[in-house]
Amino acid sequence: MSDHIALAPASNWVELRTTDADWAAADPAVLGTLLTHSHLIRAFEETVLELAMDGLVHGPAHSSIGQEGGAAGSIVPLLAADQVNGSHRGHHQFLSKALAYLTPEGIDPKSELTPEIDTLLQRTLAEILGLAQGFCSGRGGSMHLRWQEAGVLGTNAIVGGGVPLAAGAAWAHRHAGTENVAVTYFGDGAVNIGSVLETMNIAAAWKLPLCFFIENNGYAVSTTVDEATAEPRLSARGLAFNIPSWKVNGMDPLAVYLAMNEALAHMRTGKGPTIIEADVYRFFHQNGGFPGSAFGYRSREEEQSWRQRDPLDLLGSKMQARGLIDEAGILALRNRIKASMAKAVEELTEADPNGKAGKKRIRPELWPSPDFRNVGVRGDLSELQGARTEEQESFGGKLDTRKFIDVVADVMDRRMSTDDSVVVMGEDVHRLKGGTNGATRGLKDKFPDRTLGTPISENAFCGLGGGLAMDGRFKPVVEFMYPDFMWVAADQVFNQIGKARHMFGGDIEVPFVLRTKVAMGTGYGSQHSMDPAGIFATSPGWRIVAPSTPFDYVGLMNAALALKDPVLVIEHVDLYNASGIAPVDDFDYQIPFGKAAVRRAGSEMTVLTYLSMVGHSLEAVAQTGIDAEVVDLRWLDRASIDWDTIETSLRKTNNVLIVEQGAAGTSYGAWLADEIQRRYFDWLDQPVQRVSGSEASPSISKVLERAAAARTEEVVAGLQQVMRDKGAAQGESA
Repeated sequence: MSDHIALAPASNWVELRTTDADWAAADPAVLGTLLTHSHLIRAFEETVLELAMDGLVHGPAHSSIGQEGGAAGSIVPLLAADQVNGSHRGHHQFLSKALAYLTPEGIDPKSELTPEIDTLLQRTLAEILGLAQGFCSGRGGSMHLRWQEAGVLGTNAIVGGGVPLAAGAAWAHRHAGTENVAVTYFGDGAVNIGSVLETMNIAAAWKLPLCFFIENNGYAVSTTVDEATAEPRLSARGLAFNIPSWKVNGMDPLAVYLAMNEALAHMRTGKGPTIIEADVYRFFHQNGGFPGSAFGYRSREEEQSWRQRDPLDLLGSKMQARGLIDEAGILALRNRIKASMAKAVEELTEADPNGKAGKKRIRPELWPSPDFRNVGVRGDLSELQGARTEEQESFGGKLDTRKFIDVVADVMDRRMSTDDSVVVMGEDVHRLKGGTNGATRGLKDKFPDRTLGTPISENAFCGLGGGLAMDGRFKPVVEFMYPDFMWVAADQVFNQIGKARHMFGGDIEVPFVLRTKVAMGTGYGSQHSMDPAGIFATSPGWRIVAPSTPFDYVGLMNAALALKDPVLVIEHVDLYNASGIAPVDDFDYQIPFGKAAVRRAGSEMTVLTYLSMVGHSLEAVAQTGIDAEVVDLRWLDRASIDWDTIETSLRKTNNVLIVEQGAAGTSYGAWLADEIQRRYFDWLDQPVQRVSGSEASPSISKVLERAAAARTEEVVAGLQQVMRDKGAAQGESA
């Protein structure tokens, strides 16, 4: 018969419950601050629901009424430099962290509210109403609240989406040598999402000072925790990752406060992450002013039983028992806060002249201008002013013929040597003599703390890099081994990193570089061979560079690292082992921003291309003898592409062929052709033509892989087709 040996988790998992002794020993100033935070959150949320029921909140109003104790109890112990982020239901955490920032010594519940607190309440309400004076200029609304100075990294509408970003802040705290921590708040619905579990793993492996704070309110909209998981004690997740975990009654603010202090003692001493699960209850439905029972997924009796555990009542009764405040004092506190909220509403709304008696509307002058809609999708490029730029033809330094991949490694080595904020991360970047292709050769030996080999978890490490970028102290360079892996991390790449600057008001910086390589022709098949340019070009916020020569790689990577926007740097395996003219010892220049390179002048047609297809296009032109002008785009996104060079060329040739290698379905050329025809229709003798791969992704079979991708032969056919159609058009006009 087999032996069965019981195994035990490496970390502690406890439930913390307060005792009468805890309440008797609690600092009166702490209790008063908890009470004030909680009442302020309650009155604020009641106002939001009133406005929502009156139709003045455009979009959702996710109330945190009932969950105030978890926010106040966990945030009051934090320092001003500690940081938090949260989910779509995040008003309470935002307000509590902002209050703690404004009143670091706490708040006496018997004192008048300060003008700064009045302003906080009004600006937060304005943001939820979508108004220009809000913290995110009205763009964030209820679900996207950010105030960096106060340590609020941003709340998030994607369930679990903010968790990897908080890990980036935690990494920044640890690497900067501080004792500060990050706290990421999310609900029971997020516990089973991959980004959360991946981040727990990487935070534990790297000992990041990150608290995973689970607000277990029992329902993901209407789905119960018991329906969603076989282990409803959600803090049990920590055991799998060796993370010490606490379970507390979230309706008891003191219990949360004590648990957070224990967690902080662990994190501030460099021991890694923690988990706190707080059992709370939202008194209303997922969204709006009706209770959940109105939608049939829970009973009125259940709701009433939880209302009897109201954290505000518990705090008030405990403080009264100690003689710290009386019922009249609590009522006076509530009335002061309600008066402040009434004043905020009065400042933001007015009587609706076209409505019924008592009907209000938003003051029209407070809306953002429609002209503001695209401001801040990307930065203003001021960071590039004064930068040294070079082109190969005019470069004064030493040049030689060098392998492309060696130059890739050299320029990153140079930047990490001169800039301590550059951090490289990705799978195997720290091993194999520079990753799978040698692009990070030597970096781990020279910069061990800033060359991070990651777990296979693109969602987590990409999001961690995004959090690093938004923190502002570091410049992450994240490598996806293959571009197809972006789909695994699509939320972080597109919903988070790409949208963050614009979503949070247009004035935050996101200096994030994503490196990846096109691997068509290597036999890696359908899930390792895509060209990502078309996907990124049609996604907001991203800049894209695609170097075709080693000289250009140096300048484009330097520009990418200088920019305060997320930049995709696309490489190609066909170029890695190719050789070209490159600098020997000067890696400090940039390629001029937004400038294409004319690789061959011509008069009969304009060929627009990038990456390895520049070489294939030049080969095809040489083979056919067609006098085509070949333009290497270099900068691919719609905000950076060189329209001046494109226009000058096509006004000369009147015919355009866009050449790319990848699949037709995710084609970069599709949007580019459309844009060219909209801008320059009168200068075209025929519709823009395109060369691309097939509809299908490349297969493992050598024959099928070749048939699916464009190379020189397909460009030859494209050139000849343009000339046939050109001749036909001229014949018709004659």
